[in-house]
Amino acid sequence: MKHFTSVNDIDDPMALVKEAIAQKNSKEIAQIGKNKTIGLLFFNLSLRTRMSTQKAAQNLGMEVMILNVNNDGWALEFEEGAVMNGKTVEHIKDAAAVMGLYCDILAIRCFPNLENKEEDYADNIIHQFIQYAKVPVVSLESATRHPLQSLADMITIQEHKIKEKPKVVLTWAPHIKPIPQVVANSFAEWTLASGYDLTITHPEGYELSEEFTKGATIETNQQKALQDADFVYVKNWSSYTDYGKVLPITEDWMLTNKKLEVTNSAKVMHCLPVRRNVELSDEVLDNENSLILQQAENRVYAAQTVLKKILETNF
Repeated sequence: MKHFTSVNDIDDPMALVKEAIAQKNSKEIAQIGKNKTIGLLFFNLSLRTRMSTQKAAQNLGMEVMILNVNNDGWALEFEEGAVMNGKTVEHIKDAAAVMGLYCDILAIRCFPNLENKEEDYADNIIHQFIQYAKVPVVSLESATRHPLQSLADMITIQEHKIKEKPKVVLTWAPHIKPIPQVVANSFAEWTLASGYDLTITHPEGYELSEEFTKGATIETNQQKALQDADFVYVKNWSSYTDYGKVLPITEDWMLTNKKLEVTNSAKVMHCLPVRRNVELSDEVLDNENSLILQQAENRVYAAQTVLKKILETNF
């Protein structure tokens, strides 16, 4: 594995999931990263991603350097051929190259602007770091995907499923502001790549890009979608078609225990942070069927497994 930016970087997603579970259950962690340095670069706020990736790297014996790019570093320019007589101070081709000299692996977290679909879905920040840093790059979330979160989600499903091919439902949830499609995109493509039966349910106008949902069942009737579900993943996202917009809806899409009665005692998942009693009710989040803490714990083993693979492959 040279880079980790999507499920497409993995030959066998389920084998990676099983390897992560084996690492989780192992009492010994090989210090394969000793004398290696990882740089964690954050263009946006982070809690689980930052702490879990730092812990994973340290478990492997790595040194960790953390940079909050927008606060600690110079304002970066990403446009090729730019005349830098404005607010930007350093070009990505220089900054990334220097970071590649200091670090053996770079891990980057950035969000979309939700203003220009073509620019966001080009994922230029991640791709330019890959181009100019010349070291392995791990996505800690990009403008289109959140692969470490999705790997952790697949680990969690594998640990809690009671049949080989469970019915998994990804349901849209309300929110107070526009949210990227990132987690939904990534969860959909990882779930399908893992061979699970996926149903995606959302109001009209909230369809995701078919790049990520091909093979899934799309249903605008939430209650119909939830029928016989084994896992229900709750996440908000803004419109992809009417890009970045919050479209008006009339139905109540917040998940409750009452709505879950038609499921197969479904386990409920959410990537966190969650706006309680907006996206999900307290009664669901605090129920014994909630897996939100298990998902958060598995973020460590997702990151640890990916970093181990990269260290084994490249050094």
